[in-house]
Amino acid sequence: MIELFEYQQLLYATDGFSSTRLIGKGSHGWVYKAILDDNRVVAVKKPLSETHYSKVDNEARVLLSLRPSPLVVNFLGTTLDSPSYKNKLLVMEFMPNGSLRDLLLEPMLAPVPTTSWHKRLHIITQIARAVCFLHQANPIVIHRDIKAENILFDSNWDLKLADFGLAVSTCGGKSSRIISSRKPAGTIGYLDPSYTTASKLSTKSDVFSFGVVVLEVISGRKAMDISKSPASIVEWARPLIEQNKFEGIYDERMALPKWAERRLRKVVELAGRCVCAEQGMRPSMGEIVEAMEMEMSAWSRKGKEVKDWVKCWKVRCRCRRGSAYKNKGLKKSSPIPKATKHKRVLVLGTPSLIHFVQSFALFEVFGSRIWKGVRGE
Repeated sequence: MIELFEYQQLLYATDGFSSTRLIGKGSHGWVYKAILDDNRVVAVKKPLSETHYSKVDNEARVLLSLRPSPLVVNFLGTTLDSPSYKNKLLVMEFMPNGSLRDLLLEPMLAPVPTTSWHKRLHIITQIARAVCFLHQANPIVIHRDIKAENILFDSNWDLKLADFGLAVSTCGGKSSRIISSRKPAGTIGYLDPSYTTASKLSTKSDVFSFGVVVLEVISGRKAMDISKSPASIVEWARPLIEQNKFEGIYDERMALPKWAERRLRKVVELAGRCVCAEQGMRPSMGEIVEAMEMEMSAWSRKGKEVKDWVKCWKVRCRCRRGSAYKNKGLKKSSPIPKATKHKRVLVLGTPSLIHFVQSFALFEVFGSRIWKGVRGE
């Protein structure tokens, strides 16, 4: 339920919109941390100037049209209606753990680090679900400003999509194209190059921006970096994808297991399709979510197999050590004898792993005996 707040109440809660309470800047407003009378911590968005009042209204209208979702920042309320927009403020859910942009710049500082490839793929999947939620809404919503700075993390490190000041919604229908009288808008580096006129606005415009974010997450590079050539991440990544030089895209700060290269390559190929110059060649967000969920499932299965393989060897070593002590009547402080009798090897994991480890154990036992026979021992 949307609350109505007094302007003076929010003015006091932000210490008079003190610079010490400033936590961010959106497409149309400053964002301040506010502590309400009941000790609730919220975020208050204040328009940058009079020219941005309409965007404040637009954000409130779009958020009210959406059903509640854990993937979109919660809209809590606004100030009471007044004859002028001068005192118009929005009250939003407070997101204490910053943005995806912050996390990518300093991945090692996060309690839930982005130094894990599995975590990064999970982030990409959640972003895809959030955008898909907008595109499957009724009315359809096109965000128009999907970027790393607008993907925020709550206290549990769950991400949510924020800043709907540029968002556009349609009156109905499920078409990917939305007729809008608004001029093209967005952020350089994320903006769809084919979105040159109002009539070219489509859900595929959001798909392009999503693809840019995926490239940021995979590479750790900014969407636009004037210190590099080319400055655009899309112009930098496209040739590498076309030449199958995927290793040049992966974030070099992170180690990539050999078994994971194929999985990550598919995600980069998906990002390449998202940033295709032609809108019609881009996948829908529904297709992207399906593809990412398949990759996450495959990644989890393979990761579990590797963990089970390691567990097999740990258990085998423990069994061998215990057998050595039992057969030789040794204490635990004694060194492990060179020859150990393998009566049984306990292993955990998939049937193929079990077969491999058991076969290797048998080879080790009988191979040792044959070698001793050859040497005449």
